[in-house]
Amino acid sequence: MDEPTLYKLSAAGRPSAALPECDVEESELPSCLMRNTIGLPQLSEPQVARHYMRLSQRNYGVDTGLYPLGSCTMKYNPKASEIWARLPGFSLIHPLQDPESVQGALALMFDLQQRLEEIAGFARVALQPAAGAQGELTALLMIRAYNRWRGEGQRDVVLVPDSAHGTNPASVTMAGYIAVEVPSDERGDVDLEAVKAACDDRLAGIMLTNPNTLGLFEERISELVELVHECGGLVYGDGANLNALTGITKPGDFGIDLMHFNLHKTFATPHGGGGPGSGPVGVSAALAPFLPSPVVDRYQAAVGEHPIYVLVSPEHSIGRMVAFHGNFGMFVRAWAYLCRLGAEGLREAAMHAVLNANYLRVELSEDYNIPFDRTCMHEFVCEGTPKGTSIRALDVAKRLMDYGFHPPTNYFPLIVKEALMIEPTETEDKATLDSFVRAMRQIANEARADPRDLRDAPHWTPVRRLDEVKAARDLIVSEET
Repeated sequence: MDEPTLYKLSAAGRPSAALPECDVEESELPSCLMRNTIGLPQLSEPQVARHYMRLSQRNYGVDTGLYPLGSCTMKYNPKASEIWARLPGFSLIHPLQDPESVQGALALMFDLQQRLEEIAGFARVALQPAAGAQGELTALLMIRAYNRWRGEGQRDVVLVPDSAHGTNPASVTMAGYIAVEVPSDERGDVDLEAVKAACDDRLAGIMLTNPNTLGLFEERISELVELVHECGGLVYGDGANLNALTGITKPGDFGIDLMHFNLHKTFATPHGGGGPGSGPVGVSAALAPFLPSPVVDRYQAAVGEHPIYVLVSPEHSIGRMVAFHGNFGMFVRAWAYLCRLGAEGLREAAMHAVLNANYLRVELSEDYNIPFDRTCMHEFVCEGTPKGTSIRALDVAKRLMDYGFHPPTNYFPLIVKEALMIEPTETEDKATLDSFVRAMRQIANEARADPRDLRDAPHWTPVRRLDEVKAARDLIVSEET
C-alpha cells in the first residue's frame, strides 16, 4: 500500500507549528508579493515528525554503511568536528560583525589558511570559494587576470585531460577559455606528446587532476609541468583527490601553480545533498596578489602582545566569488579535523586510503576487468561487466543495493567502458571491505547463472529501478501533482 502523502493526510484546523510573537516592529509588506494562501497541508506535529522520520529511515548515507562513490570521497565525518562547529562562538556570529568582535573566528580562518599552505606546499591560500567547482573557476579567473597583467591576454586555450575531473571543461568554458581535450596514454597517464603539440603562445594552462579519475598518479608529472611552463602556461591542480597525497607529497613541490582543495572530501566536512561545500584555493607566490578577496591576515604590534586578525584584499585581487567569506561552518569542521589528526595522522589517513583501494582492486580483479591494472591511489576503475557476461555496470550497481551497499560511481570516467569507479576511503575497516568483495563476487556469479535477476534489480529497496531519463525530463516538483 502506498504511504499517504502529507496532502492526503491534511485536515483543516491541524496546525503543526506555533510561531513566537514578533519581537521587531511590524511593517507593511508589498501587496504584489502577498498571497492569501500558499496551499500547504494542515497537519499535526506528530504527523509531520513521523513523515520525515520515515523518509530518513529510507536514506542511505555514510553513517549507514560503505559509500564507495569514486571521485567523491564519501567518508565518515567525525562527530567531534560537528560539536566544535556548533559552539555558540562559531555558530551564532554574523559576517557583518566588526572584525574586533570575531577575532577568534578570524584566528581560526588564518590558521586554516596556514595549515592548507603547509599541506599542499603553496605560498598563500584563500578560503572564500564555496565549492570545488567554484574553486576551479576561481583559479581560472586568476590565470586570466595574471596573463592580462603581464601583457599576454592572447592566451585563450586550456588543456583538459580526458582523465580529468568532470567539472573541469565546464569551468574552462565559464572562464571564457577554449577547452582542448588531451588523451591518456596506454598507462592511463596524460599523453605527453599531445601536450607538447599544444604548447604554444596561446596556451593559458592545463587542468590536471592528480591522482586522476582512474585513481592513478601521473608518473611523468615533472616532465608534464616543465612542458607547460616552458611555453609560458600555468598548471592548475584539481585537488579533488588530495586525500591520497596528504603528508606524503605536496602538489606545490612538483610545480603546480594553483590548486583548489575540497574540504568536503579531503578533510571530512559533510559532503552530498547539494552542500554546503568549500573549495579554498592555494597558489604560488607569483599568483598570490590575484587571490579572491578577502583573505585573513595577522598583525602583531609588539612582541608579547596579542595578534590582531584583519580581512584584506590582495593587490590585484579578482574580487569576491561569494557573499561574505565562504562557508564558515566548513572551515571549523576542517580545522578541527586537522588539529585532531596532525601531520602524522594525515599521512596515515592517506596511506590507509591507498591501501584500501588497492586491496579492493586486487580482490575484484578475478571477476571484473581492470583496464589500467597497476598500483592505484585512493580509488580505481573497473569495467562493471563481470567477466564472461553481457551484464551492464548499471545492473551490477542496482543489484548491490539489494546487498545493502551504495553503488560506486557509474559510467565515469568515459574512457573506460561500463565503468565502475570505486573509492573505499580510509575510514572503512577490512571486515567491511571483505563484505563488499563478497557481494561483488556473488553478483558476478549471478550474472553468469541467471542474469535476469540483475536486470530487474533492485528487488528489496523501498523504490525499485526508476526510469532515470524520464525522471530527469519530466520533473515532478510538487507533491500535489
